[in-house]
Amino acid sequence: MTQVQALVSSAAQLLRDGRLVAAEDLLTKLVAASPGFAPAHYLLGVARGKAGDAAGARERLARALKLAPESQEAAIELARLLNAYGLHRECIEVTTPASSVAKPQEALLVERARAFQALDRADERLAERERIAQLYPAKPAVHHNLAAALGDAGYPERAEMAARQCLAQGGNAPETWLVLARALQSQNRLDAAEAGFGEALRRRPGYLPVLRDLSQLVWMRTGDLDRALTVLKASENAVPPGQLTPLLARLFEAADEAKRGYDTLVAGRMSDDAEIELVACRLAIGFDARQALAHARRAEALLPASKAVKRQLVDALLAADMPREGLETAQALLQDQPLDQGLIACCWLAWRMLGDERAAQLYDYSACVMGQMIDTPAGWGSLDEYLQELAALLRSLHGFCAHPLDQSLRFGTQTSANLLTLDHPAIRAFRDAIDRPIRHYLSFLGTGTDPLRSRNAGNYRFSGMWSVRLQPGGFHVSHVHPMGWISSACYIDLPGSIGSDTQEGWIKFGEPGIPIHPHLPAEHRIQPREGMLVLFPSYMWHGTERTRAEGSRLTIAFDLVPA
Repeated sequence: MTQVQALVSSAAQLLRDGRLVAAEDLLTKLVAASPGFAPAHYLLGVARGKAGDAAGARERLARALKLAPESQEAAIELARLLNAYGLHRECIEVTTPASSVAKPQEALLVERARAFQALDRADERLAERERIAQLYPAKPAVHHNLAAALGDAGYPERAEMAARQCLAQGGNAPETWLVLARALQSQNRLDAAEAGFGEALRRRPGYLPVLRDLSQLVWMRTGDLDRALTVLKASENAVPPGQLTPLLARLFEAADEAKRGYDTLVAGRMSDDAEIELVACRLAIGFDARQALAHARRAEALLPASKAVKRQLVDALLAADMPREGLETAQALLQDQPLDQGLIACCWLAWRMLGDERAAQLYDYSACVMGQMIDTPAGWGSLDEYLQELAALLRSLHGFCAHPLDQSLRFGTQTSANLLTLDHPAIRAFRDAIDRPIRHYLSFLGTGTDPLRSRNAGNYRFSGMWSVRLQPGGFHVSHVHPMGWISSACYIDLPGSIGSDTQEGWIKFGEPGIPIHPHLPAEHRIQPREGMLVLFPSYMWHGTERTRAEGSRLTIAFDLVPA
């Protein structure tokens, strides 16, 4: 062992003994004397990290990786630091050489997977998880994490296989049963999914994510609010007081029984729990705007720095006819969240309430809403033939009788499967059928400085795709897509009365989803046609007129973000 190596070993022992000052002093002298020795820089980075000097740790670890790009220890330590501070792109960039060796350490690939997940790069996250499972197949947790990544990426059959592999290897955690149950639900194997959620609850009574998913599944299968509530009430003794309230509130909202939910859960009582106050605000906003605002103010007093609280406060201020204060609060939030489409929609609503010309400029329907017919994809003789096959497939995917929680549709259903990853010729062809209309729309928009055109570089990627089936009496309440950029509705099959003078089932724009008094009506409508794709900004309030005709209104919807 050389003298430099001996000194590094001594410094490492000092670190293990918790003697940070002595270790850092020795390592500082060592890197000055041997600046090209990567292990010394690595250990100095570790020492500075333990001492709370994040900048110093980052500098030394980066230097260690520059000297030894394939160093696993330095790459892992730096990746953890960068991920902790939200520097996910840098994490991926600096750790690429170390991850390219034949068998990188599992911890390094885990950090890279976390970085890809934070950046919403699902395919690359999945690739890292698949590589971990290939390199370290004996670890049950590896298969659990792969199952979770596969489920999130929209591959439920493969997610099921990975989850069952984890269980077969002894990984019997409730988290794995949750992942398995979700994969089964996405395959419309609903009895098995319900049993899987039950297994997770038996292992951890009061497990909130499972209670949410199971109560939602019961609601979507039955449309029976009381049966869904029973799922939660059966576990109330296993859950800390108050933690079930948000889930209960979502069920009441889904069943359009906000007043009953409010009377059951809060009934005007003020609490010392900001989450309960937010629930009360959300439930009351449709029938008592002043009471909703009082709850929002109480939540703000309890958590004055919370962005979630201030976001709910915006809605309450607008509902209480206080557009100037609502606008001011929304614009302050937009400073940190400039792409939040819901906040942009709230600014528009405040401008409309105030008679500000900026409302008409932002919601220029002729300049940013477009309906076009999709193309006939290769392999089908006509668009009608293609739509008929696509409609038959979509109907087979609708296994519920009620809508999910936290969604805009009423008297209808939404698919659980991610259509972007569904391996069926008609679904794969859909992307080809809509590509030209999407690109024409982007060209039509052009570029500019407004929230829509400033992001338009001429290309796109999907951030989600699903199907909705509205039954007789069904409709969408007015809403926006907070995480999108461009949103859509593509009409696959329509009841006969859609084209009548009653405007049943027509898509409408400009009617706010926040209850405003006096009511602000929709400003623009489009009559759907089978094969029509309507594209519009995600920040634009949109909904549908109720359809009363027999038959179902079958659509595919997706969000786009810039590529």
